[in-house]
Amino acid sequence: MRLRRNLSQAQLAWPELSDSYVSLIESGKRTPAPSMVALLARKLDCSAAYLTTGVTQEAMTGLQETLRYAHIALQNGAADEARIRFAEVLSHPALTELPTVMHEARWGYALALEATGALEEAIGELERAAETISPLTDPDRWAELHTALSRCHWERGDLAESIRLGEGALEQLTQTGGAWTETMVLLGATVLAAYEQRGDLAYAQRLAAVLTAHAEAIGSPRALMAAHWNAAWVADLRGDAHEALKLSERAMALLGEDDDSRNLGRLRMAYGHFLLRAHPDQAERARDVLRHSEREMESSAASTVDTAWCLIYQARAEMALGRPVEAAGMARRATDLLTGTAGLAIAEAYTVLGEACVRLDRREEAVAALSQAVEYLEKMQAHRPAARAWFDLAELFGAAGQADGQKAAFQRALSCMGL
Repeated sequence: MRLRRNLSQAQLAWPELSDSYVSLIESGKRTPAPSMVALLARKLDCSAAYLTTGVTQEAMTGLQETLRYAHIALQNGAADEARIRFAEVLSHPALTELPTVMHEARWGYALALEATGALEEAIGELERAAETISPLTDPDRWAELHTALSRCHWERGDLAESIRLGEGALEQLTQTGGAWTETMVLLGATVLAAYEQRGDLAYAQRLAAVLTAHAEAIGSPRALMAAHWNAAWVADLRGDAHEALKLSERAMALLGEDDDSRNLGRLRMAYGHFLLRAHPDQAERARDVLRHSEREMESSAASTVDTAWCLIYQARAEMALGRPVEAAGMARRATDLLTGTAGLAIAEAYTVLGEACVRLDRREEAVAALSQAVEYLEKMQAHRPAARAWFDLAELFGAAGQADGQKAAFQRALSCMGL
């Protein structure tokens, strides 16, 4: 910039600085304080940001506009477009000089990858982002990143890693001695979801009680919403569908104060599921709630896993309405969405597909679908759901007159339950 202005070091320095000081800065032997950077920027008629990053104000404005557009696209359900725009920012040659912009772009890119089902890639981006954040200096962002990481691991079916990573992050946050925060409750809720999917009822109940107590102490609607939401799943896990429905209604009322379209759609989906479980006679109403949820998630940052779960619950509603053909179609749509994943969602999709095939007297297809479900569940160490799937297979083998297969399936069901 000095050379473009045809200035000598002495001319740039005068009268506030010495030419030797300017020389030291230009040779990289001295780092000027922010006040000195601002002074030099005024003398050179440029922005202080340009002197420290090499990025012009025009380029910075362009990056910020691209980021803003990418965030809007992601929130409106255009995840592929968002991914392209975030990647565009990440490819900027001077991004290493803009750590705040780089973190925002990497965070958004990871969420867009998750939304499109690219969970392995999303995990990689989140891990890279986490390397630049400390739980001591930025605990909220640290918790937010590790919440997303834990969630991506359980979405892909690695419940053990989801729990290990989430609990490790919580431990680091609590070691600082500070009080629990809203973001810590949200991180704990994600760990709780992994325990729920694994079927670990005893630990899930204890953790739900701890999180609820912390959420009540914090008092924020978002923390209370997360605590009640996950307590609802714990209630469902222990077979109390009416309590689950009540807790989900409470969570929805709290979320009304928060502008979070993805979570609103997911919570409405949970409500529809609990409604069906508590009141099977209201299957049509539950299906309508689930269809509403699907539309909400289509225009939000919801992931393909979220959408697949909504289809699975709609399939269960169709089964309750005596429509196994429609249920099978919904379940197949879910398995198509989940190609390449190995989480509980695809196992549940195959389970519903198997049940629909039983109703349609397609026993070979039913056995194939339930066998797929069991394979996924056992890899995840989701013992209770696996036991249920083995039990269903045993009944199928029995109906087909295959006594040896039935006996083996019952034995596997007992083994999954530790009996």
